[in-house]
Amino acid sequence: MVILETERLLLRMFHQEDFDEYAAIFSDPEVTRYLGDGEPLSRVAAWRSMAVIVGHWQLRGYGMWAVEERQSGILIGRIGFWNPEGWPGFEIGWTLKPSYWGHGYATEGAKAALNYGFSELDNDHVISLIHPENFRSMQVAQRLGEQLEGKTTVFGKEALIYGISREAWSFT
Repeated sequence: MVILETERLLLRMFHQEDFDEYAAIFSDPEVTRYLGDGEPLSRVAAWRSMAVIVGHWQLRGYGMWAVEERQSGILIGRIGFWNPEGWPGFEIGWTLKPSYWGHGYATEGAKAALNYGFSELDNDHVISLIHPENFRSMQVAQRLGEQLEGKTTVFGKEALIYGISREAWSFT
């Protein structure tokens, strides 16, 4: 399984032991506000969500990593790729606990993932689908060098498409 390390983060596969913390993260209305239907996940829905992530890895060979803060060993969220059948493109996304927002963790983890996506997965273009009111995610996308490319509809809601090509990416 693919593991990525940064200065402060470990991006690794999800384990069953992550479930309680994963369910707690995604039961927070502040976390889910701009995801899917915008509603917090029940424990059952969180289980399904985590299982889909694991299945995505099995079917596609890539996916979302569990994000662990290296110093504490705490699961703080997920970062990685998403491209289920019918999706608008090869997407990178990030979702972290609110107490870890504003500290550069999403940008740090997403940079490591983009390096992997462009170099190891040989993608030419990566997108991020962002709710039009999710200014924090827009800032992360812009720090990654992504630019606004258009709009689409996902889950019946408008989403902005930010994107970056391999040629525009600065491998770090």
